[in-house]
Amino acid sequence: MGQGHSDEHVARNVSTEQLSHELALRFAKKCFTPLEITHFKDIFRSLADEQDGIQYWKEETLCRFLVIPDALGPGPLIYQMATYLGAFPFPSLAPSILTIEAMLKVVVIMTERYGTVLKRGRADRNKLLFRSLAVFDRRMSSVYEKPSQELLDSVRDEESDKVDTSDAVLEEARSQAAGQEPRSALGFAIDKPANDEDEEEDDDELALAALDSLDAIEVFKYDQRATDTKIHHAQIPVDNFRRLLMLLLVIAPLDSQESLSKHAERLTPPRVESLRQVADSILWSFTPEQNAGIFYQSFNKIIPTSLPYMFDGLNPLFEHFLFSKNIDLSKRKRSSAPAQMTSSTIPHILDPPLEPLLPREGDILKLDILSQISFFIKGNNLFRRLRPLYLGGDAGFSLGSIEQKVFNWRAPSILLVSGTRLPSTPKGTRERSFADTLPAKRFPIGVSGNNSHGKVIFGAYIDVPWKHTYKEAIGGSEMLLFQLSPLHEVFRASTLSRDYLTFTKAGVGFGCPPPRSKNVSGLSSHTGLGPVSLMLDPSLEFGVFTHDSTGGGSFHPSIPRNTDWQDRFEIENLEIWGCGGDEEAERQRASWAFEEREAEARRCVKMGKDIEADRALLEMAGLIGGHGNTGGSMG
Repeated sequence: MGQGHSDEHVARNVSTEQLSHELALRFAKKCFTPLEITHFKDIFRSLADEQDGIQYWKEETLCRFLVIPDALGPGPLIYQMATYLGAFPFPSLAPSILTIEAMLKVVVIMTERYGTVLKRGRADRNKLLFRSLAVFDRRMSSVYEKPSQELLDSVRDEESDKVDTSDAVLEEARSQAAGQEPRSALGFAIDKPANDEDEEEDDDELALAALDSLDAIEVFKYDQRATDTKIHHAQIPVDNFRRLLMLLLVIAPLDSQESLSKHAERLTPPRVESLRQVADSILWSFTPEQNAGIFYQSFNKIIPTSLPYMFDGLNPLFEHFLFSKNIDLSKRKRSSAPAQMTSSTIPHILDPPLEPLLPREGDILKLDILSQISFFIKGNNLFRRLRPLYLGGDAGFSLGSIEQKVFNWRAPSILLVSGTRLPSTPKGTRERSFADTLPAKRFPIGVSGNNSHGKVIFGAYIDVPWKHTYKEAIGGSEMLLFQLSPLHEVFRASTLSRDYLTFTKAGVGFGCPPPRSKNVSGLSSHTGLGPVSLMLDPSLEFGVFTHDSTGGGSFHPSIPRNTDWQDRFEIENLEIWGCGGDEEAERQRASWAFEEREAEARRCVKMGKDIEADRALLEMAGLIGGHGNTGGSMG
C-alpha cells in the first residue's frame, strides 16, 4: 500500500510535456504498423534540420514535402496547423517545434488514425482543426523559420530526462507491434501496466483513459478548461480560411499516394480565380459580412450539416508520410533471386494513367464545382463515378428530353440548375406569365454574397431512379437539396413530409406537393410550393427556390440562416449527372435497347385484308393513332 501511495504521488506531479511524450508512444504503438513507422522515420530524418542536437522540420520543409501550391499561398497556414496539432492533447504547449514526436501526432490526427484515442472521432477532429486555424494571440499567427532558442532549450531539457525520442519512441512501438520485448523502457516505472492483458483490454479507451495510467486526468482537464474558455473568443481570419478552402478544393479528389503536383500543374490564373469564387460561396455560409472572422459557434453548426467531408482531402495528403521513396521493398526479393538481370536491365513499370475525374465538363459541373459537392457527398461516389445523362445545352430544354435521357438510369443522380435572378417586378410577358402561376406571397431575395450579377446555382441529390409521378412523390431519406452559389448550403431530407421529387406535366419539383389532377372549386390554381423547395416550370425556362425558416416540409430549413427568402430565376443551364460506373451504364443501355425493340415491334404490326377494320381495332386499343383514345368500354 505504501508503494501504491508513493506511485500516486509521483503520477500527480508528472508534467504535461512528459505526458505528451507518453501519448506519442501510444500513438506510435496503436495507430501504425512497424513498416509504416520505418517509412515515417526515414522521411523525417532525411529532410529534418538540426540545431543543438534537436531534429525538427521547418515550414519550408513541410510545404515542399507535401507539394503545397505556392499559387494558393496556404503554406504558412498548414504549418500553423501542424505546430498546434503537434502539441496534442495539451494546447498550452502550442505552438510546438515539429520534432519527430510532434510530427507523429500531426500525421495521426490528419489521417484520422486516432480511433483508439480520441473521444468522438470526427467531431473531436473538427474542434482540433478549428483550434489549429484560429487566432488566439500573436504567437498563433507567427511563422517559425527556425525555432526560438528558448523553445529549443526547453525541448533539450525535456529530452535530457528521457531517452532519444527520435529513435526510442518509434523503436519501442515497432518492437511491441511486432510482438517483441522492447529494447528500452521509456518514461517512469508507473508507465508500465502491472498486467499486460489488462492493458490490451483498454486498447479502445479514450484520450483521458490513455493518460489514466499516469493519474493525469486532472492535468488534462485543467489544460482543456483553459483552452475551452479561449475557443469562444477565438476566430479564423477570413483570408486565411479562404486560402485553406482553395487548397481543400484542389486536394478533394486526391488519391492515396497520388502526388499533389499533378493537380498543382492545372492551377492557371483562370483556375485560381474559379477556385476563389467557389471558396467565397462557401465562405459566405459562415456570415463573414457580420464578422471579421469565423467563430467556433458557426463553424460547429455549419461543418457537420453542410460540409461534413470538407477536410477529407487532408487524409491522403498526410498519408505521404507513411511511404518513403528511399525504401525499396523489392531489393530483398531481387537479392535472393538468381542474378540473371542487372538493375539497369530491370524494366521500370509506369503506373497506368488514372481516369479523368469527369468524362467531360458541363456548363455547370466543372472540376471546382465537383470538389465543392464532394464536401457534402462522399468523393468516392463522385470522382470518376459521374456520367452526363442530360445536358440541356446539348439535348434541349424539355421534359421529354429529360425523360428520354434519364428515366432508364437505375442509380442515384444529381440535378444542377443555374440561372439569373428575376427582378422583383416581372418584366415582359414571359416573366409575368410565370409569376401568375406562383402564390402571391413572396419572400425577399436571398443573400447575394460577392456575386453582383444575380447568378445562382441550385441542385438536388436524387437517391432513387426517376419516373413519372401522379398521385405520390418519389425519393428517400438520403435526398438532398442544396445551393452552391452565391452561398453554399445543404438542406437535408425531413420525415414530416415525403414530397421529395415530383415529375409531371406541371414541371419538376423538389419538396413541392404533387399537383392536383383537376382544379377544385374554391382552391387556388397556383403551383404548390413547399416550405423548403425547388420548382422548375414545365418549359424549363424559369425556376423558384423557396426557404421558409419555420420548416415543416420535406426538407429541413437552414440552420445558420434563420430567415425567409425566395429566389425566382431564369434558367440558363440544366444538367443531370448519373452516379455510377460501367455496370449502371450497361443497365441503362439494355433498357434503351429493350424499349427500342418494343417500339419496333409495334411499328411492324401486320394488317389483315380488311385494313380499315384492323386499324379501327388498334385505335380502340390505344396502340396506334393520336386521338387520345384510351380504349373502349365493355359496359
